[in-house]
Amino acid sequence: MKKILIVGAGGQIGSELTVYLRGIYGAGNVVATDMRDCTATLGQDGPFEVLDALNAEALASIVSRYQIDAIFNLVALLSATGEKNPQLAWKINMGALNNSLEVARQYNCALFTPSSIGAFGPTSPKDKTPQDTVMQPTTIYGVCKYTGEMLGNYYHQRFGVDTRSVRFPGIISNVTLPGGGTTDYAVEIYYEAVKQGRFTCPVPADVYMDMIYMPDALRACVELMEADPAKLIHRNSFNIASMSFTPEIICAELKKRMPDFTMDYDVDPVKKAIAESWPNSLDDTCAREEWGWKPEWDLSRMTDDMLEHIRRKMNK
Repeated sequence: MKKILIVGAGGQIGSELTVYLRGIYGAGNVVATDMRDCTATLGQDGPFEVLDALNAEALASIVSRYQIDAIFNLVALLSATGEKNPQLAWKINMGALNNSLEVARQYNCALFTPSSIGAFGPTSPKDKTPQDTVMQPTTIYGVCKYTGEMLGNYYHQRFGVDTRSVRFPGIISNVTLPGGGTTDYAVEIYYEAVKQGRFTCPVPADVYMDMIYMPDALRACVELMEADPAKLIHRNSFNIASMSFTPEIICAELKKRMPDFTMDYDVDPVKKAIAESWPNSLDDTCAREEWGWKPEWDLSRMTDDMLEHIRRKMNK
């Protein structure tokens, strides 16, 4: 990768991935785009363009103008938000992907598009879910992700587009707040612990979900895109894993550091159904073998880091 375009740079992953990639490849070589004007944040140390990812001509124009060779398509309505308006989720998620695939084909770009544990469904094996297994998602978000994986493979096999992807677990960040995902509680609990010393959890106490800390997620993007293509048996999309826990487990981890912290429950039926349909944990053997994936963060280390950064942010 020499000249990189980030589509959807204003979102949870994109806002941090932009900074991360500019630190590696140089600020002038990473072009951030979003449909909102994020010039004040993403345009301070590198190029930024307002872009509607559903406008294929505008996307192609930016790729041509900046001589882009790698596209990160991060545009998506997340799981819980998507269920409120499935038609809009399909239009945005698949429209941005289709345009990114076509522009990547036309301009010979590599393309990274994240998939998700949401691509699996209730009939998938729950524990150590294999790389290759039955996938029958029950949310429009999951349907889009699974369809996107198939389209990525098709464009690679049919047109030779260098498509690559990971199935992200829930992403936890101390920088950017989440935006409508089922795993959002695992970010919100830290903020509420610092602000109020208590948290009301919207998912059941005993539901396991895979999670990953943002520094590992960002590193995974780069390591996969820089991996030797000759070693990639899979492309769209790799399971990656870091930690798996329930609300009760993360609560116990917080109570080790904040003994007075309390948590109760007000379960959201939509999030409950989604969470229970997803894997408890993923088997990431293929990612480890094909491009050397290895997480650096576990729940304990992440908890210390989250609390330190949030307290500093809130002056507490």
